[in-house]
Amino acid sequence: MIRIKAKTAAGARILKKREPTLIEGAKTAVFLKGTTTSQVVSDALKDLTALKKPDAVAFQRRNDIHPFDDPKPFEFLSAKNDAALFVLATHSKKRPHNLVFVRMFDHQMLDMVELGITNMALLEEFKNSSVALGNRPLVLFSGEHWESSDEMRTVKSILLDMYTGDKSVDQIDLRGLSHIVSFTSSVPVVGGPVKVYMRVYTTQLMKSGVKLPRVELKDMGPHFNFDVRRVHVADAEVMKIARKIPKELKVKKEKNVEKNEFGERVGRVWLDKQDMSGLQTRKMKGLKRKAGEDDDQEDDETAAGQDTDADEQPSPAKKPSAKKKTPAHRQGPKKSKK
Repeated sequence: MIRIKAKTAAGARILKKREPTLIEGAKTAVFLKGTTTSQVVSDALKDLTALKKPDAVAFQRRNDIHPFDDPKPFEFLSAKNDAALFVLATHSKKRPHNLVFVRMFDHQMLDMVELGITNMALLEEFKNSSVALGNRPLVLFSGEHWESSDEMRTVKSILLDMYTGDKSVDQIDLRGLSHIVSFTSSVPVVGGPVKVYMRVYTTQLMKSGVKLPRVELKDMGPHFNFDVRRVHVADAEVMKIARKIPKELKVKKEKNVEKNEFGERVGRVWLDKQDMSGLQTRKMKGLKRKAGEDDDQEDDETAAGQDTDADEQPSPAKKPSAKKKTPAHRQGPKKSKK
């Protein structure tokens, strides 16, 4: 890494602003031309610069740079301009209308992707189309091919870093969302390159009869059809360091607190064992006992207990009772025998 020492107080202040921060703003991108370019790739570079402003630096001179062979020129320009992204426009018979997107980390090359322009529609071809400076766009990726390989994941990550804007903003006013950048990937033909379609739309807020407005999209431009050519994937160890989150920004996990499927916070509270012996339960009118109810209940329980004991004891065997004699004064007249 190239270290630059400040010679003046103003230079020291500039270098201090370039030091790493916990929450970084939008990444600066440098747009430059190679030794040979075509009119197609020059116009495309102009429109891509307009979409990236005010975080864009455009070089007018041509540069003899070959990123896949020697990355040192990008490392020098990255340290000098405090830039993390580069877009190089080149043109050759083997790779016509070529754009190389380069991403840096700590002023060293991290990864890059080479895209070829097959068709495009410039910004000036659309009526009443203009790019608002400083507005953060909505970046949309559609298609199942973005997660199919490491190369396509690298393409998606670089394009997202290019136009994601300032990441320090958590919320965006809907009225400030002026345009949408859409990237669509298509399944390649057998033996052919992967197609990426870039479309830019402007948003129009219409009345909907409810609190939230109805959003309509209108073609704004520019539109590009890309062929994915060469891709340089970042080293796994370097990428791990680049994605490391500072300790100050890590969210501390709350114990026994989690979120359910509806996104609501659910917590678990631990309590000591409760003593239920002193719990008052007769304060409600429906649970109060009337006067004498306790004595009656105790008598009933006692009687029930005696009945139960009586049922359990075996009854004694009954002796045959002797026939009782009737008293003489109650006996009737004796019958005479004939």
